[in-house]
Amino acid sequence: MKIVIIGGTGLIGSKTAERLRRQGHDVIAAAPNTGVNTITGAGLAEALEKTEVVIDLANSPSFEDKAVLEFFQISGQNLTAAEKKAGVKHHVALSIVGTDRLPDSGYLRAKLAQEAIIREAGIPYTIVRSTQFMEFLGGIAQAGTVGDTTHLSTGNLQPIASDDVADFVAEAALAAPVNGIIEISGPERARLCDFVARYLKAIGDPRIVVADPDARYFGTKLEAGSLVSDNTPRIGRIDFDRWFATAPRT
Repeated sequence: MKIVIIGGTGLIGSKTAERLRRQGHDVIAAAPNTGVNTITGAGLAEALEKTEVVIDLANSPSFEDKAVLEFFQISGQNLTAAEKKAGVKHHVALSIVGTDRLPDSGYLRAKLAQEAIIREAGIPYTIVRSTQFMEFLGGIAQAGTVGDTTHLSTGNLQPIASDDVADFVAEAALAAPVNGIIEISGPERARLCDFVARYLKAIGDPRIVVADPDARYFGTKLEAGSLVSDNTPRIGRIDFDRWFATAPRT
């Protein structure tokens, strides 16, 4: 089966492509650096010829509110239009748990707009909403850091390893479209501030983590359940200790 992965050279895309190729599928890793651009449309029609499944992992180069909304709207509209012409049978997209609960986040508003385009396109689809990746714990710490202290939300986090995300995305691509949402999550839940403190301790980072209920998470305030799923999510197999033992150090 021919499968095109938009954003196929990124973290999740490259891992997903590897898994699908191992199972014998013809996988095209599509990205601007491979000649396929969902914003300009360049190379899109050619890439989608005789394609049965498209996995959309594209991400905006800018997280500024207006820019990220425009990216997901234009990319989503161009991609679904090209899929209709090519006769694609299944559109799989990776989204975020909590997308519909945090309207103050410009990025999540953009992801919600992307989901709406997918639902309204008339192509059979599966939206995979994921909790935050373990690989981004360092970035979360940095976003809240001033000097030697990082103020972080007390909202809950249940991070998932990128290897588990790739497994679930590949599984969704090979299954029948659900025409709805699947949620995926890591196996351990704790307060965001506690997870990041655990990560910083593991890497020997001396920064002090302050548990702050009013701390912003990339511009939005979190409630306890904002970023976690209690909607019977599929649970990954990799916990923090297992992930950390094999994670590359940067």
